[in-house]
Amino acid sequence: MSPKIYTSTSPAKILLVDDHPMLRRGMADLLSLEPDFDVVADVGSGEEALSYLQDNDVDLIILDQNMPGLSGLDTLKRIHEQDFKTKILMFTVSDSGDDIHSALKLGVNGYLLKDMQPEQVAMDIRKALRGELVVSSRLAAVLAQALRTPNLDDIVTNLTGRELEVVKMIAKGHSNKMIGNELGISESTVKVHVKHILNKTNLRTRVDVAVWAVNNLSS
Repeated sequence: MSPKIYTSTSPAKILLVDDHPMLRRGMADLLSLEPDFDVVADVGSGEEALSYLQDNDVDLIILDQNMPGLSGLDTLKRIHEQDFKTKILMFTVSDSGDDIHSALKLGVNGYLLKDMQPEQVAMDIRKALRGELVVSSRLAAVLAQALRTPNLDDIVTNLTGRELEVVKMIAKGHSNKMIGNELGISESTVKVHVKHILNKTNLRTRVDVAVWAVNNLSS
């Protein structure tokens, strides 16, 4: 089943997941002021969230990071493993680069801090519903570092030999056509390799790949 396309004429169904009842109540009250949001449920644990999703579809989950039992990251992983079609915003006090990188690696749609202004939270929720990646503004530098310096051992293990060859050529400034000519493969095949490289490294552009490769790989 494909995820529903969010429009302002159909209120987005939102599930709140946080082990603090006062925070859930505050968020529910805040979002209830927005006519394009519909908080359909709030639960206090990852286990309760997974149980709710078994029988209910939602457009967005606002998920706490630090919870007893299943953590936010563990819950996020389980949601993707069970193929629930929903977008997910991590909503937390943690500004750890490791936490941000882990959440992005698991496919989160946004990473927001709990000290944000209410108006900004609503704006970022709308962006996430449209498919944009949203991150609290004061985490921009941490995010850039997380994206540009992923763990070397993880990347080398995940990339194939051919993909590593493509990475090194991207670092040299080669175009897809040039890479294809040098490797004896089609330009469309190179594009597939580049797509896989971006997915495996959590890097977003060829420029990010080139910067990372120059800093971490020998020629």
